[in-house]
Amino acid sequence: MRKTGFALLVPALLLTLGAADPKTDLLVFGASSLTESLQDLGKAYEATTGQRVVFSLGASSDLARQIQAGAPADVFFSADTAKMDALQKAGLVQAGDRREFLSNSLVVVVASDSRFRVATAEDLVALPRIAIADPASVPSGIYAKRWLSGLGLWEKLEHKIVPTLDVRSALAAVENGAIPAAIVYRTDAAIAKSARIAFAVEDGRKILYSLAPLARSKNPKLAVDFVLFLSGGRGRAEFVRRGFTVAGVQ
Repeated sequence: MRKTGFALLVPALLLTLGAADPKTDLLVFGASSLTESLQDLGKAYEATTGQRVVFSLGASSDLARQIQAGAPADVFFSADTAKMDALQKAGLVQAGDRREFLSNSLVVVVASDSRFRVATAEDLVALPRIAIADPASVPSGIYAKRWLSGLGLWEKLEHKIVPTLDVRSALAAVENGAIPAAIVYRTDAAIAKSARIAFAVEDGRKILYSLAPLARSKNPKLAVDFVLFLSGGRGRAEFVRRGFTVAGVQ
C-alpha cells in the first residue's frame, strides 16, 4: 500500500547509524537500489568523521515528494535525473551542487528454479505476470516501460504488469514465488538469493542517478561534505564493487 507525506519520512527501510540525535544527525534520502552501498559508505563515513548518518531509503518518487512537502532531509540520491530536475525547478536543489556520475542497467530476473523459458523480450509475452516498479512514477519502472515501448511490446504486456512500490519490491515478488519474472536493476539482481538473471536489457539509453545536498538542509556544510564523500574515490570504489557503472572508472 502506497503512503505519502510525512508518514513516510522515516519508512520501513530506515537505516540508522548510531543513536538518533536530530540536532546533529545527517538525514540522507536515497533510492532503494542504493541500500547496501549507502549502508557501507555511511558506516565508513561515520568511522572516519564521527558524524552520524540516518538513511531513509525507498522509491525516488516518494522521497522527492516528501522533500517537496518539507521533509528535513539534507541529501538526496535519486535513481534518475527527472526527480532532481523537479526539485531544482522548485528551488530545493542548486544546479551547481548536483553530481551525476553513477549509472545502472536493467535485467530480467526469474526464480532460480524457474521452468519458464525467458531469453528474450518477446518471451515475456508468454508469462502470466511481470513485476516492475510503478511505471507511472518510480525510475526503474519508467525505464522498464520505456524499453518495452521501444520494442513495441508495452501494449501486449501492460495488462500483465504488476506495479510495485519500488525496485526491491519487484525483486522480492520473484524471490518469494508470487511473480514469475521482474525487470530490475543489474545491481539488485546481484544481491538476489533465490532469483537469477534471465537476460540483460539492451536499451542503449543511460540510466543515470543524481546526487545533491538540499538547499533547505539544516546542516549545509555536512551535506556538501557527505556528497563529496559519496562522489569521491571511496564512494566510487564502493559503487563499482556493487556493480554500478561509475564515470571515469573502468
